[in-house]
Amino acid sequence: MEKESKEPKASTRCVLPYQTPRLRDHYLLGTKLGQGHWGTTYLCTHKPSGKLYACKSIPKRKLLCKEDYDDVWREIQIMHHLSEHPNVVRIQGTFEDSVFVHLVMELCAGGELFDRILQKGHYSEREAVKLIKTIVGVVEACHSLGVMHRDLKPENFLFDISSGDDAKMKAIDFGLSAFYKPGQCFRDVVGSAYYIAPEVLCKHYGPEVDVWSAGVILYILLCGVPPFWAETETGIFKQILHGKLDFESEPWPSISESAKNLITRMLERDPTKRISAHEVLCHPWIVDEENAPDKPLDSAVLTRLKHFSAMNKLKKMALQVIAERLSEEEIGGLKELFKMIDTDNSGTITFEELKEGLKKVGSDLMESEIRSLLEAADIDNNGTIEYGEFLAATLHLNKIEREENLVAAFAYFDKDGSGYITIDELQQACKDFGLVDVHLDEILKEIDQDNDGKIDYGEFVAMMKKCEGDVGRSRAMKGNLNLNIADAFCSK
Repeated sequence: MEKESKEPKASTRCVLPYQTPRLRDHYLLGTKLGQGHWGTTYLCTHKPSGKLYACKSIPKRKLLCKEDYDDVWREIQIMHHLSEHPNVVRIQGTFEDSVFVHLVMELCAGGELFDRILQKGHYSEREAVKLIKTIVGVVEACHSLGVMHRDLKPENFLFDISSGDDAKMKAIDFGLSAFYKPGQCFRDVVGSAYYIAPEVLCKHYGPEVDVWSAGVILYILLCGVPPFWAETETGIFKQILHGKLDFESEPWPSISESAKNLITRMLERDPTKRISAHEVLCHPWIVDEENAPDKPLDSAVLTRLKHFSAMNKLKKMALQVIAERLSEEEIGGLKELFKMIDTDNSGTITFEELKEGLKKVGSDLMESEIRSLLEAADIDNNGTIEYGEFLAATLHLNKIEREENLVAAFAYFDKDGSGYITIDELQQACKDFGLVDVHLDEILKEIDQDNDGKIDYGEFVAMMKKCEGDVGRSRAMKGNLNLNIADAFCSK
C-alpha cells in the first residue's frame, strides 16, 4: 500500500489483504455517535447519494500486535458472514489508510436498548418477549453459522428508528466475536462484567455463554436490575459464580412462572445443562402454546440449503460464479463454516463425513435425511460437496442481488457478448461445470419470458432475484428435513 507523506512511520502493517480507495473520496465524516474499545463511531454521508451511514474508525496505533490486527479482520469477516440477518447491522464497506481502518455500516438512529431500559425501568412480559426473541434469534443465527458473540449486552443492541412500533432492533459490535468448532474450548476472559457467564470466569467455555448473557438481559428487562451485582467487579464475579437468583423482590411475585422458568434455564451455571438458543425460541413463554410450530425453526444454514435445492441448474451455476469472485472478507465466515464440517480438511464434504459429524453431536437423523442434505448442495452430482459448491449454496442473498455480481455472472454465460444466453452457451456452461443430463429446454422455458429462445439480462436478473417459495416439496429435499443445523453443528 502506498504511503502518504504525513503517515507515521510506525504504521506499516495492514488489516485488509488488499488496497482500498480513500474513505474521504466517497464519504463525508460528521458528528461523533459513540466510543468503543477499539474505535470511534461517526455519522457519515455517502457523497454520491447523500445517504447517511455510521462509520467506525479504528486507529491503527491501538493495534499493538498481530493478534489485534487479526481481531479487527475477524470482526469484518463476521459482519459480512451475518449480514443477511434482519437484526444484525449490515456492513456497507471497508476502507484502510495508513492511520485508520474504517467500517461503514447502516445507521441505527434509534439509540441503545440500554437507554430505553433506563428510561422505562422495566418492561411488561409481552414487551420483553418481543425483545428477547430478537436477541436470542441473533444468538441462534450466530451459532448456526459457527460464530460466538461473547459480548451480548443491552448497549450492543440499537434501534433503527427513534420511536414507534416499527423500530427494529439490531445487534452491533462483533469486536469480541469468534469463529468456533464443535467442542472447541476457549480460555480468554472477555465480555462485560454483569453479563459474563460463570464458565468464562473459569476459563473453559464455548458458545453457551451467549445464552447466559441473553438470560441476564431478560432478567434486566423484566425487573430493571441485573441478577448478579455488587459494588466491585470482583464482587460481581463472586455473585455470578455463587449468587442466588432473586425472584422474591418486586416485581417478581407478579411475573409468570413460565418467564421465571425460562430465566432459570438460561442462567443454569452448568453449560452442559443450559438451554440452547434454539430451545429458548421454542419455550412456551416465547411461543404462544396455541400457535406453537409443529417443527423446529430452520437455522440459517438449513434455510439457505433448502432455497438452493429448489433452484434450477443455471441459477446454481451462476451462484458459484458469483461466489468465486467475492472478496476474502465476504466469504471468510463461510470458509470457517466449511472447515468446521470438513473434519479431515480434504476440501470436500463427503456423505460419511457429514454422517459422522452429525453423530458426534448426538443427532439421530436417518441416512436418507443426511443424503438429502448433502444432495442439496452437490451441484455436479459427484457425491460430495466441494468448497465452491458450499459457498454457492450458502451465499447471503444481498451478495447475490448486487448489480456488479449479476453483471459478472451473466457475462460468464454470455460467451460471445451478444447480450443473450443461448442454448448452445448453456450447454457449454454445463460442460464446464461437469454437469450431465441437464434438461436445458425446461430451464430455458422457465426463464425465457418473451419466448424468443434465449435469455436476456433482464430475464436473467429476474431468475436470480426470484424467491424460490415453498421449497419443502423440492425433489432434492425428499424426506423429513426438520434438522436444525444450529444444534447439529454448532451449539453442542
